[in-house]
Amino acid sequence: MAAGYNIFHSYLGYKDHLVNTNPDEIQKTHKHIVNFFDQFHFHYATSLLPDYQDLEIIKHKGKKMIMHHWGNDIRFHDRARVHNPYVYTGDSPANEVIHHRLTQISRYVDEAIVQDYEVYAYAQPYYKKVHVVPISIDLTPIVPFYPKNDVKRPLILHAPTNPEFKGTMAIEAAIQELQKSYSFEYRRIQHLNHEEAIRLYREADLIVDQIRCGSYGLLSVEAMALGKPVIAYIRNDIVAQFPSQLPIMNANPDNVLTAIQSFLENPALRVERGLQGREYAEKYHAKEVVVDRLEQIYDNLPS
Repeated sequence: MAAGYNIFHSYLGYKDHLVNTNPDEIQKTHKHIVNFFDQFHFHYATSLLPDYQDLEIIKHKGKKMIMHHWGNDIRFHDRARVHNPYVYTGDSPANEVIHHRLTQISRYVDEAIVQDYEVYAYAQPYYKKVHVVPISIDLTPIVPFYPKNDVKRPLILHAPTNPEFKGTMAIEAAIQELQKSYSFEYRRIQHLNHEEAIRLYREADLIVDQIRCGSYGLLSVEAMALGKPVIAYIRNDIVAQFPSQLPIMNANPDNVLTAIQSFLENPALRVERGLQGREYAEKYHAKEVVVDRLEQIYDNLPS
């Protein structure tokens, strides 16, 4: 039997099979959880109890654990800027806090998971092994809506959950400049729940995601699954770590205008990248593919 507990709640309203609860309830029932389950997959540098008190208990019981890091939970401010002059780390804890958390966790947890090599570098010094496992998505309900060649006013979408992190200011400055010479529609998707946002993504001819982070996130994966061309920034030093078929148009705040312009001037490119995106999502992000990888990792975890 498996169960997932979620204590982070947002307006996005994801439909999932998690037990949505809060830290107080988790703490009240932690003894039952620790005794009942044999394996623990923690996320975002958190565990069941404050100060990771449960990790020593779980370790003592000989049960398996792994920590899943997602980015801002361990994105050291200074290290992030070594290879990325555009990165925004305002949502990350102070370096000292990140170091303390990782030191505490890795005393008891030997292995970690990250979604890509942008995050890998922050986790690698602390764990005995760090696995790179792509973001997972359920493709079953997602029917692709590929762009068409004959659209007279293509629709460009941008959906910033955090405008500073995603580079919204630079994206919209480019949009305003391009509107002087090109006919298209632009919408910023914000403060909608996930289901409503997905309905709007279906209408898009181009989706511009995050252009400061240095890697792509869930929106890019969802956009590719829908058959949409995507613009996002992938750091130059890690581009080769992704599969060569990655169809995302690589752009940062300095050249995002040119990237958008290339899609406005070439409808066939929008169609091509949209088709490639769906194929890429099926090959690397489908839940069946990711679950197989996770099961391999689980089977080989130390207790």
